[in-house]
Amino acid sequence: MGKASNRKRLTRSAARSFVGKGKGNRHRSGSTLSRPRPQSRGVERLTIAIDGPSGAGKSTVASSLGRRLGYLYIDTGAMYRSVALRVKEKGVMLEDELAVGRVASSLHITFATEGDQTHVFCEGRDITEAIRTPEISRLASSISKQKGVREALVRIQREMGREGGVILEGRDIGTVVFPDADVKFYLDADSDERVRRRHHELAERGVKADLEETRGELLQRDHNDMHRSHSPLKKADDALLIDTTHRSVEEIVEEMIDIVKAKSKG
Repeated sequence: MGKASNRKRLTRSAARSFVGKGKGNRHRSGSTLSRPRPQSRGVERLTIAIDGPSGAGKSTVASSLGRRLGYLYIDTGAMYRSVALRVKEKGVMLEDELAVGRVASSLHITFATEGDQTHVFCEGRDITEAIRTPEISRLASSISKQKGVREALVRIQREMGREGGVILEGRDIGTVVFPDADVKFYLDADSDERVRRRHHELAERGVKADLEETRGELLQRDHNDMHRSHSPLKKADDALLIDTTHRSVEEIVEEMIDIVKAKSKG
């Protein structure tokens, strides 16, 4: 974002080139997978919650922040997308909330980080690209309203983050999943900016999408997230609001690191 041409855009692809240029250690996180924790680089093993609407830059910033701190990054939105993908593949009707809930409860979702890339695995299968289509986004938005799905995934997320040294990014992390998180951020941006980011992200992945169609889907997702009965999207009272409009990944991450380090020092 920003005016300088060398600044990274706030898209998921930007995170792939921001830090960690070389091959790093590969580690996985999952609800039932025992895994080593990355060593935090001079920072106490805190729990960091990042919330905000679609296109605010949460994934890019959280991924970069995790690598800078040596923290485990957990993309909770990808977990809802994973459920949506499996529901679609299994032919489960969205109206059958018990069946959808069973899918969510039974999934083994893991994240694997290698170098500067984070992959999402479901039942051992890499679904990183498959869950990023507009269709899966729409399904995930509908599924995320269901109480059974949210309860199942919150249990998994709490298990994954129980040891600290983690960054969880989503829409209800600081309010529901980890209301006692050590540090909470709420990222937001101008709606036009968020639409441009999402449209650019789709174009980078080779997905053809009309700009106005993208706008309609993003704003509908905002409405769904903010008005659902269970765990609606909202800023936690003790979360720090960061406006990412026209700001680079680098400067946002630097600001967050300063805040995390100050918290770590007490």
